[in-house]
Amino acid sequence: MPDLSDNTRSIASGLMFFLAACCGLIVANLYYSQPLVGPISASLGMSPEASGLIVTLTQIGYVVGLLLVVPLADRLENRALISAMVLLLALALVGTALSESALEFLLCSLIIGIGAVAVQIIVPLAAHLASPERRGQVVGNVMGGLMFGIMLARPISSFVADLSSWRWMFFISAALMVLLVLVMHRLIPRRIPTASMGYLALLRSMATLAAHTPILQRRALYQAMMFGAFSLFWTTTPLLLAGPDFDMSQSGIALFALAGVAGVVSAPVAGRLADRGLTRVATISAMLCVMVAFAMTHIVAPGSALSLLLLVAAAVLLDLGVSGNVVLGQRAIYALGEAERSRLNAIYMATFFVGGAVGSAAGAWAYVSGGWLVASLLGGAMPLLALIVLLVFDPDKPCQTEVQTQ
Repeated sequence: MPDLSDNTRSIASGLMFFLAACCGLIVANLYYSQPLVGPISASLGMSPEASGLIVTLTQIGYVVGLLLVVPLADRLENRALISAMVLLLALALVGTALSESALEFLLCSLIIGIGAVAVQIIVPLAAHLASPERRGQVVGNVMGGLMFGIMLARPISSFVADLSSWRWMFFISAALMVLLVLVMHRLIPRRIPTASMGYLALLRSMATLAAHTPILQRRALYQAMMFGAFSLFWTTTPLLLAGPDFDMSQSGIALFALAGVAGVVSAPVAGRLADRGLTRVATISAMLCVMVAFAMTHIVAPGSALSLLLLVAAAVLLDLGVSGNVVLGQRAIYALGEAERSRLNAIYMATFFVGGAVGSAAGAWAYVSGGWLVASLLGGAMPLLALIVLLVFDPDKPCQTEVQTQ
């Protein structure tokens, strides 16, 4: 496929949805191991205390990749960089499936996290390929694919492990990644950035961008709080569902996780709202959705059929808010400048990913300390804090100023 110059920028619907599928398939690799911690740790002889590293090292690898690899997309040809990272991911997946010791598995988990940052090169690339008036719609559709990958990964890996072995999930995904690279090479246009600064200069510039870009600071904080609430919810609800109130099996919990998939429809909608200049209203609505989601789980006592239905509805509503807000943030920061778009995205993603890690850890602590009541109060407080910051520090600014700043 020929290069796509800035003067002929356009993106076909087929390519847009292919990029969305790429994001979903790639990002799912971050989450396949989460419901399989038990069988993986048992197979590799890991202690219960060390088993938490299975998820943690993947997350650490992702943050490392965000900070050290994604900025290269502002300097190196994007398609080649994406392909290299996906191939690295495929090799790590094969290594994971063949691991015979905990050390081998954990090292491969770290590399999986690094390779999976290919999605955060694809999303800014999609924004680059889109015309300014369609940028929110395109980013929303691509992020919808990413969120589908996140939400489907856990139940899919649970079902595959039930049918065979946990190792087969990683073998299957490795084959998919190799196939994906072959197709990407044919469908994705080449993009050569104009930035000429060296690698260390790129990294140093990220600190400057983080310190002197108020829109980036606000949007990163908003999404850190929202993703923290998201991570808290999906960390603690399996504990609640497996507990004495609901006594659900692992398969039942996997089916519950599928409910959250319905929430990803908000990503494309949020993108279109941002294109129409409704970022502020949509952001406030997203925050209220997450707060209401936690509150509605206390309408009736846990354990009844009605309480389970309310929990399912809360999962959908929470995912609607979080999925929509991440796109609203990306639409705003992508409008700040094309040359530094990947670095802005890296800062944004790394910030809210840290928020998610904090939310997950705090949620587990809160649930052990005070059950679902304390955990849900903490979860609801996170978007409330984000809403207070929005109202206090950005009380009257119309949303168009955020999304139209060039």
